[in-house]
Amino acid sequence: MEHIFAVSMNLPFAREEVFSFFAEAGNLETITPPELHFHIVSPRPIVIAEGTYIEYRLRLFGISFSWLTKIVRWDPPQEFVDMQVRGPYKQWIHTHRFVQVNGSTQIFDMVHYQLPLFPWGELAYPLVHLQLRRIFAYRQKTIWKILDNGGAQTRKNAGDFSAWKQLQG
Repeated sequence: MEHIFAVSMNLPFAREEVFSFFAEAGNLETITPPELHFHIVSPRPIVIAEGTYIEYRLRLFGISFSWLTKIVRWDPPQEFVDMQVRGPYKQWIHTHRFVQVNGSTQIFDMVHYQLPLFPWGELAYPLVHLQLRRIFAYRQKTIWKILDNGGAQTRKNAGDFSAWKQLQG
C-alpha cells in the first residue's frame, strides 16, 4: 500500500541560496536527528546530478542498515527527486520542490513510500508516520538555524496537499 507524506516550510531567502544548501550532500548528515546515527558512506566530494547514487548508514528503530538512493531528477534550482534503490522501505520516492514567492523560498517535500512485508508491515504505519513527522520537523528546525539562526514559518500539517496541488497546475 502506498503512503504519502508531505510537509512544507517557508524561508526568507532566495531560491538559489536554499537550493545550493540542499545540493551539498554532506548537509543531509547535519539536518538528520543525531539518534539516527546517519552517515554518508559514499566517497566525497559527491557531485549531485541526475543518476548520482549516494549510500548512507543509519539506525532506525534500533536497527542499523545501509540505504542507497539514486537522484532520478535534478532540475536546479526548482526540484530534485531521490529514490531508494536499497533500504528499509519497499518504495521511497522523495520529491523536493523549491518555489520562489515574493523574495522567499517555499520548500515542498513529498514522499511516496511503501512499507515492507505487506500486509504485516502496515501494522507499523502509525509508528513510521510519527517518526517521519519528527524527522522532518527536526530537519526544518535545523535548516532554519543553519541558514538564519532563528525561527521559521513552517507548515507541519503532513498531508496538506493544497499548495502542492497548485504547483502541479
